[in-house]
Amino acid sequence: MATIDDFHKIEIRIGTILSVEKVPDTDKLLKLSVDFGLKETDEGVEPEREIRTIVSGIALFFEDPQALVGKQCPFVYNLEPRMIRGIESNGMILAAGDGDSFAVLHPDRPVHPGSKIK
Repeated sequence: MATIDDFHKIEIRIGTILSVEKVPDTDKLLKLSVDFGLKETDEGVEPEREIRTIVSGIALFFEDPQALVGKQCPFVYNLEPRMIRGIESNGMILAAGDGDSFAVLHPDRPVHPGSKIK
């Protein structure tokens, strides 16, 4: 069982998917380019966008992966980067189900990219 302290370690933020590419020589992997809003630093907010690459094994669930472009979804934001097929992945998209019932999660109305899930 995870404790509430364990849960508080996970930071989930809304990101806007800017582009999607199939990862070559794989069936399941998609490379997402995701906008998390303005960059935050210890000194404040910078005027440039924080765009992250996230690799996800959801390709089989989308006949047309380009349908994800423009969608806002929750992502685990503070995972350690991981190399997947030579691509550094900096987060994880949240989704539910499997087979015909699979769906990515998304807010019911637009929110600012980078908004924290509370």
